Amino acid sequence: MQKRNEAANQPSAAATQQNTQAQQGQSAQSGASAQASSQAQAPAQAAARQARQGVRGPRRKVCQFCHDRVREIDYKDAARFLKRYISDRGKIEPRRKTGTCAKHQRALSRALKQARFMALLPYTAEHMRSM
Repeated sequence: MQKRNEAANQPSAAATQQNTQAQQGQSAQSGASAQASSQAQAPAQAAARQARQGVRGPRRKVCQFCHDRVREIDYKDAARFLKRYISDRGKIEPRRKTGTCAKHQRALSRALKQARFMALLPYTAEHMRSM
């Protein structure tokens, strides 16, 4: 009786091994086609990236407040320039996006929060869209 079970198990093990090999072959083929398509797009993307960055690399962002030699960022200037530093969702934009230095980013976030508290700027995205 055990010999029958062993004999029955052996073909199923071989069939399982063949199935796994077939699946690996299919995944290798699909991976190869995906890799070929990504390689075709890579030169075009690299050329576009290099055209944007120029010869020396991406242009470094400069703190607008340092450039304009602003001494103090006031919450009352919300209508004039603080709206530029708020996203369409109503969030304060990060330094990596705006290019402000650490000193002015702290002052900017403080001024934006004061302007929100004084109802000069909206807190939420719903109010941003109506502006």
